[in-house]
Amino acid sequence: MKKVALISTPWPLFNRPSIQLASLKAFLKQKIPELEIDNLHIYLRIAYKIGYEVYNKISDSSWLSESIYAWILYPEKRDAIKKLWKKLGKKILADGSIELEKLCELVKRESELVINQIDWSKYFLAGFSICFSQLTSSIYFLKEIKERFPELKIVVGGSCCSAEMGESLKSLFKEIDYVIQGEGEIPLYNLVSSLLKGEEPDISPAQITDLNSIPVPEYSDYFRQAKEITKGNPFQAKLPLEISRGCWWGKCAFCNLNIQWKGYRVKSAKKVAAEIDELVKRYQLLSISFMDNLIPASSEALFNEIHSLGKDLRMFSEIRADTPLKSLILMGKAGMKEVQVGIEALSSRLLKKMKKGTSAIQNIEIMKNCEADGMPKLVGNMILQFPGSDEKDVEETMRNLDFVFPFSPLKGIPFWLGYCSYVWRNPKKFGIKISGNHSNYSCIFPQGIVDRAVFMIQGYKGQIREQKRLWKPVQEKIKEWKRFYDELHSVPKSEPILSYQDGGDFLIIRHRISKQKTIVHKLKGLSRRIYLFCERNRSISEILLQFPSLDSLKLVPFLKMMVDKKVMFSEGDRYLSLAVPANGWRHLWNI
Repeated sequence: MKKVALISTPWPLFNRPSIQLASLKAFLKQKIPELEIDNLHIYLRIAYKIGYEVYNKISDSSWLSESIYAWILYPEKRDAIKKLWKKLGKKILADGSIELEKLCELVKRESELVINQIDWSKYFLAGFSICFSQLTSSIYFLKEIKERFPELKIVVGGSCCSAEMGESLKSLFKEIDYVIQGEGEIPLYNLVSSLLKGEEPDISPAQITDLNSIPVPEYSDYFRQAKEITKGNPFQAKLPLEISRGCWWGKCAFCNLNIQWKGYRVKSAKKVAAEIDELVKRYQLLSISFMDNLIPASSEALFNEIHSLGKDLRMFSEIRADTPLKSLILMGKAGMKEVQVGIEALSSRLLKKMKKGTSAIQNIEIMKNCEADGMPKLVGNMILQFPGSDEKDVEETMRNLDFVFPFSPLKGIPFWLGYCSYVWRNPKKFGIKISGNHSNYSCIFPQGIVDRAVFMIQGYKGQIREQKRLWKPVQEKIKEWKRFYDELHSVPKSEPILSYQDGGDFLIIRHRISKQKTIVHKLKGLSRRIYLFCERNRSISEILLQFPSLDSLKLVPFLKMMVDKKVMFSEGDRYLSLAVPANGWRHLWNI
């Protein structure tokens, strides 16, 4: 029996195996045990040959990464690609260490070697997982392979093949025989079964109902290839794992990550813990990256189960900003070292336009909570130039930025319009007009392809210059924030910028405002108790209910004084204490 090849091309993170390939292989082997499947992580070879640092710089930018193989595919576009690199590569490639022409020639040479070293005649089907930044590289490899082995059937799938995107690829590139849209396991199994039987394939979209029924991802091919490529001295890899598929919130206006899923499905806590246990033992690694768009809203049982494994894990996950402190503490105990939080904005007006379902005070609360010792490190983005944002949104953002300098800085990201996102489907609501594919695609593809294809990043007209002008002060303040935070954390194991020590009947708050200067506040008795009560954001009515001896005439001036000192934050009638416990949340670790 001939084999199946499943292929992942540049430019995913090189130190992480493809969970797409691993899940598909495990599922196919479960259904057809005698079937031989080779997972080919081509990006490993390219990363090793061009250097991991260079590879990472390129993979950080979708446009730069897509332009490499476009240079190889379409020589007539090279002048346009040079201009694109000059325009977009200033920050990423500021040291001038990457010469475009030399890099593309090296990538081409290594890619040809990869193709020539594989005996493609032993396969009856080659499947390409095409996700973000993998479009031109996948097109290059499938075209080259098909030219050499025209009888080999080629199927493509992945996020870049959802809905019209996949159909447009099939119509433009004759080398593609089949397109799988949405979840891959069942359609790929149906395709393989039909080809083996000589029947007409039915690859209609279909989803697995119960995620507990799917096998553990199979990563052996990745680690074998990594060992061969690096001559037995591989880097430290991270194991990708999924808890769920889809997004239980599913309302963010800018998001298009869930167009390939229907609904939200989640594995049981015991299933996830068992998978971690098996993968850790099998591959002797302790770094886990959860690949979910959003982990379950109720995750306490899950992280208790993971903690019970007794392993010194280093985990990463994406979470919502309204994740409670209790859940964060349990994550930290289980080994969560970093969380990407869906902050997106520090203006409640803007968050409402984005349909985030959160507020600025909630965002600041989780930023504060993650600053304490023993908690996951927070990383997050602030979306700039969002269509429909206005001066009031910017003013609120600038005002709130003054309060978050003690916390890990967000990264300012200009808005980009995703195909099939809520904004894309409702452009008039946001004051824009869709103009087709993003103009940068015209730099990397011939115009005939751009005019007929549907790509992930879309173009639009309206407000663009005005939005850039509006958000310029925010961009500058984010830079200032990063400089300040980095300077005060330049010494290893620096204490939090804003922290407190609790003396039982008094509280000492330390606010580091420079390397040389620290402002100290002392709160006693009732003032201390109010401050600690507001470690969660609280309304005035909640505070008065907690402390019945108080009246608002005494309470409000105290709260406003604390806000003026920037050791508390207020939004409407809600207040949040900003200092974190100097020794972390250890007093709550037994919750």
